[in-house]
Amino acid sequence: MSRKLFCELCPFTYRLSMEKEIMKRRMQDLLHRIPFATQRTEEQLPVLVYRHNSLIRRRLGNVNMLLQENKATNLALAVKHFDGLLIRPGETFSVWQLIGRTTKRKGYKEGLTIAKGQPSQGIGGGMCQLSNLIHWMVLHSELTITEHHHHDGLDLFPDFGRQIPFGTGTSISYNYIDYRFKNNTSNTYQLCLKVDNEYLCGELRAKEPQTHTFHIHAENEYFSREKGIVYRNGEVYRDTIDVTTGQCVDSQLIRTNHAKVMYECPPTMEIREEE
Repeated sequence: MSRKLFCELCPFTYRLSMEKEIMKRRMQDLLHRIPFATQRTEEQLPVLVYRHNSLIRRRLGNVNMLLQENKATNLALAVKHFDGLLIRPGETFSVWQLIGRTTKRKGYKEGLTIAKGQPSQGIGGGMCQLSNLIHWMVLHSELTITEHHHHDGLDLFPDFGRQIPFGTGTSISYNYIDYRFKNNTSNTYQLCLKVDNEYLCGELRAKEPQTHTFHIHAENEYFSREKGIVYRNGEVYRDTIDVTTGQCVDSQLIRTNHAKVMYECPPTMEIREEE
């Protein structure tokens, strides 16, 4: 039997470990003097780089739909910190630098979270959908992703109207598991976000046109059974396309998926039997 980590001893030690990591991240940011993007404006930049809408209320296995309703409230509160945000040359975007802690006092409710590889719930749950949307738009830009976490090789829910490749999601937790990108270009970018009755709506805009566009696609997707465990497999590629010629000038493998399926597989699912 393996020895438990300090954070696994009880809820108190888990909370203590979290606070230690939160303080460590704060100190790191202070020491490195990172110029974070903070300025917002109501005036939209002229060039639309990419637009995407994400359905807010989705059926995720047996997850309580009340958590989906609460997520809608949480997202509506959070987008106010992002809408109109300018990311100027040299600046870094950080989810948690803008939102801060999601607390009851600020109006946040209990929503869906992921803890130890399992669905859970917590105040402010649902922020991953926000970082997912932003990440998907950033993948279509010339911005540089500097911090990105995934849900650690797990396929947590069956597909429900999936629009983007599996494996392009994000995992965040205040404040030491963040989503960040840096503007290493000479262009200024802008995030425009809002929620309506059904969707989390996002646009990534810019001051000047990009010299390249980007196409993200999945290849070699399949399910496999290995020693009685089902896995979701596949590769995600990012193609760089020259705007002038329309030619693909680069194709980069950005993720290889081998994710343990955490839900009951439907009888119609095709599964390769592997030794």
